[in-house]
Amino acid sequence: MALRRGSDQQPPRRIMRTQTVGSLGEAMMDSEVIPSSLVEIAPILRVANEVEAGNPRVAYLCRFYAFEKAHRLDPTSSGRGVRQFKTALLQRLEKENVTTLEGRTNSDAREMQNFYQHYYTKYIQALQADKADRAQLTKAYHTAAVLFEVLKAVNQTEAVEVADEILEAHTKVAEKTQIYVPYNILPLDPDSQNQAIMRYPEIKATVAALRNTRGLPWPKGHRKKVDKDILDWLQAMFGFQKDNVANQREHLILLLANVHIRQFPKPDEQPKLDDCALTEVMKKLFKNYKKWCKYLGRKSSLWSTSLSLPTIQQEVQQRKLLYMGLYLLIWGEAANLRFMPECLCYIYHHMAFELYGVLAGSVSSMTGEHIKPAYGGEEEAFLWKVVKPIYDTIAKEAERSKEGKSKHSQWRNYDDLNEYFWSVDCFRLGWPMRADADFFCHTLQEPGLNKDGEKKPITRDRWIGKINFVEIRSFWHIFRSFDRMWSFYILCLQAMIIIAWNGSGKLSSIFEGVVFMRVLSIFITAAILKLTQVHCCICLHLEDTIFQYHEANSNCNARNML
Repeated sequence: MALRRGSDQQPPRRIMRTQTVGSLGEAMMDSEVIPSSLVEIAPILRVANEVEAGNPRVAYLCRFYAFEKAHRLDPTSSGRGVRQFKTALLQRLEKENVTTLEGRTNSDAREMQNFYQHYYTKYIQALQADKADRAQLTKAYHTAAVLFEVLKAVNQTEAVEVADEILEAHTKVAEKTQIYVPYNILPLDPDSQNQAIMRYPEIKATVAALRNTRGLPWPKGHRKKVDKDILDWLQAMFGFQKDNVANQREHLILLLANVHIRQFPKPDEQPKLDDCALTEVMKKLFKNYKKWCKYLGRKSSLWSTSLSLPTIQQEVQQRKLLYMGLYLLIWGEAANLRFMPECLCYIYHHMAFELYGVLAGSVSSMTGEHIKPAYGGEEEAFLWKVVKPIYDTIAKEAERSKEGKSKHSQWRNYDDLNEYFWSVDCFRLGWPMRADADFFCHTLQEPGLNKDGEKKPITRDRWIGKINFVEIRSFWHIFRSFDRMWSFYILCLQAMIIIAWNGSGKLSSIFEGVVFMRVLSIFITAAILKLTQVHCCICLHLEDTIFQYHEANSNCNARNML
């Protein structure tokens, strides 16, 4: 590093402010304009801005630690805007190092320890005693966590051990930091029961229904906590992301609470979550899935499980909430797959069947063990093993489009990939999905070279991967797309020629009997142009129609075979 922490000397080589950095100015220190590759240092700079008024030296140490961390994250400054950001930050540190050293009596390690201890005892404990707002406590705990991270780095540099009282305070802060996590609308941690929004009866009823995990078979070695709910169990079984579970938990609670309050508008009539609210939300969520199953002639995994629902009402609600939660978790983590609704139906169809097997305690005839999800058991398994392979296929097809310059028949877009799940052929993909399935096969490859060094002609089907409509681009489309304009021009030209070569040649001669009769011949020309237009459309669509006919026959044969 060109700048040493706590040094009174200026660095040997001073980096001059470039014109680019000069235009950015102090705005580069704002945590909101940090380059995307250095997003991890945003909380540190935000804390530096927060404590600068109270202790400028601590703010300087935080920014210096952020600079060191930025250098570790991107040592070559190859990211977009990283070099300019680091240069501006270094120049600010040079100025602050001089101003903050004036009048200082303690070392940097002692300064950080005193400030951290003062922040915990005077500020955080005061907020706890006054029972401050949850948002203030959350911000204070996260600020203390960042300060302790900087404190450890400063003490390690100066070879000073952290005091025991500070370690004890940090332990308490770490426990609270795990509880006071960021949220969107509903604070669902154990200390949030006194929050105003959590006192609504419909929210209480929904949260209580979600936390009914009685009878669910948790994986071996899983640490079950008091506030675990149904979505946590789905995360443990199917490998969903933690943040996705948190978002969809709020989503599901608010959906059910909104419908529940309409069923029982009076607070006195809300002892528990109503079954009608569950049924109404389920109809909306699974409307497309039921249509998909009916269209393909397949038995719905949802209905097959609901036929064997338990008889106890709480267990019935638990089972319904499991299937609703599973669908929302799949949708929430699908990313670009949301543009392919039938693909999501295919994924949910198999995962819901696996869920039924897990709940029913089914035993595999091959291994003799209880059935487990095909992609579960690992952290973020759904993202890496289900979403990523399909997304990689979409990305490769997008590359083949060459920014829209390739022919439409030579690459697959979202509609083409989604149409794969419009027929029963999609079940050939299997579950777990086969990597060699037609869906993951790429379209036309680049032509290779023969022995003479010439390009080999492409012999594969030029419509590979296409299911229904295939757009064929040619120069005839300019006539087909603007046929009315061309017809108007031709008819106007014919009328003007007739007027120019008959009578006086003036426009008023159109009202003469002989000229007017000859102008009426444009309707004969219009009929001929219309006939020509129909003939061209038939020629353009004939090849597509033949392809669609053969494809429909193949789909019918496959459906009969299945």
